[in-house]
Amino acid sequence: MNEIDKLGLRDIKNVYYNLSYDELFNHEVKNGEGRVSSNGTFMVDTGIFTGRSPKDKYFVKQDPSQKYIAWGNINKPISKELFDKLLKKAKNQLSGKDIYIQDAYCGSSKASQKSVRFVTEVAWQAHFVKNMFIRPNQSELKDFKPDFVVYNACKCVNEEWKEDGLNSEVFVIFNIEDNVAVIGGTWYGGEMKKGIFSMMNYWLPLENKLSMHCSANLGKDGDTALFFGLSGTGKTTLSTDPNRALIGDDEHGWDDEGIFNFEGGCYAKTINLSKENEPEIYNAIKRDALLENVVADENGVVDYDDGSKTENTRVSYPLEHIENRVPDSKGGHPKNIIFLTADAFGVLPPVSKLTKEQAMYFFLSGYTAKVAGTERGITEPVATFSACFGEAFLPLHPTVYARLLGQKIDKHGSNVYLVNTGWSGGEYGVGKRMSIKATRACINAILDGSIKECEFENFDTFNLAIPKTLKGVETNLLNPINAWSDKERYKNLKANLAKRFVENFKRYEDVPEGIEFAKAGPAI
Repeated sequence: MNEIDKLGLRDIKNVYYNLSYDELFNHEVKNGEGRVSSNGTFMVDTGIFTGRSPKDKYFVKQDPSQKYIAWGNINKPISKELFDKLLKKAKNQLSGKDIYIQDAYCGSSKASQKSVRFVTEVAWQAHFVKNMFIRPNQSELKDFKPDFVVYNACKCVNEEWKEDGLNSEVFVIFNIEDNVAVIGGTWYGGEMKKGIFSMMNYWLPLENKLSMHCSANLGKDGDTALFFGLSGTGKTTLSTDPNRALIGDDEHGWDDEGIFNFEGGCYAKTINLSKENEPEIYNAIKRDALLENVVADENGVVDYDDGSKTENTRVSYPLEHIENRVPDSKGGHPKNIIFLTADAFGVLPPVSKLTKEQAMYFFLSGYTAKVAGTERGITEPVATFSACFGEAFLPLHPTVYARLLGQKIDKHGSNVYLVNTGWSGGEYGVGKRMSIKATRACINAILDGSIKECEFENFDTFNLAIPKTLKGVETNLLNPINAWSDKERYKNLKANLAKRFVENFKRYEDVPEGIEFAKAGPAI
């Protein structure tokens, strides 16, 4: 039985198997799937869905995986019968047509790598997968056996979604035991990327390996650094460093050998992109890259400032488009781990050193504060907590990942720091944003080890160790209260933020470990 028969599709016309970039480009053009920009990059629109559909994601509830999955708003159950019905619908959609099969690896560590087969009827989606995952060479393709198969039937919808008790006609569904995922009703490329990320977040911790939503880079002395942070905290900007080579910008694993990138490419936001501010991303947008939902004039000249289709305009490109990168996408055990937060309340210090217990606590909290104006109706900063800085992609209980982080910090002696890229001297609208220069000084002191020579004092309530002086940072900024003229207001906001942390953390106290980890939080 050949590999195509195993997919269960009927009357397939042409199978376009692992096409080259040039072949994919020709298919995209011939099929009329988008336009070519003025510099030769292919541009596509993803239709009404310009981002993920988290409310349409489900896992089959069955043994043994149901014992491990943390069921709730993030991980919703679906029956095996309903999964099979939707899989059949997807296979019907993909039958009787030309299909594209793209085989890829997830994970640059051979010890932890998974092989994934993607099946789609759209050439640009095969192109997206080729960009985002690790590309097998010709000899690897000869013996390629998928651990997992993704059917992307974006052109079919589930008309019976109400009767089926689902959220909408869109479905992104996973059967862990059968190693199959199905996407229906959404064209957004990111569903394939994050779908496999969710699966890595299931598989790896069960093998005692940590999966992480972070960027990673490597210093000239071979020291690895990890950067965690939610959107708007500066993760991409700060991990892109001319003095350090990029391992990867978004998804990594930590196994017995060290740190490894899951991906073979980058998926960067392009809204307001400029050559001056982000030269690496700007220069990576060329032939073989793939632009999503950008606006271009009749000559194909892209206007990156135009968010009329979506603010979430994107580009995917292979890692080879970045000059300053680590060729094998791997690094040793991290010397430094940096949690980034953009605290718009102006409460947290620009840099704090964390104990192992505090590292687990802040990892589980995954805190930042959204700024007024980023969303309609927000007039003052809004606290945002996302477990492990990637809550939407965690199938297991968040404490599983925190425990693994603690074990690895212990074993490998990693230093952990919290860096606030947000406000100082007042909350948003009163104080001002920490300068990139000051933030870079904090990051550099961490990476070159000079921060360890500082004298530290205690930042009360949160009980964090903060430096009294630090080269390149104004001394009055290091303990935030010193930069505030209204000291009472600062104390109130600090107490209030501490309460939010404590309140948020209660959701992890449904397991004994959560109760234990809570002890490292703020003392109210």
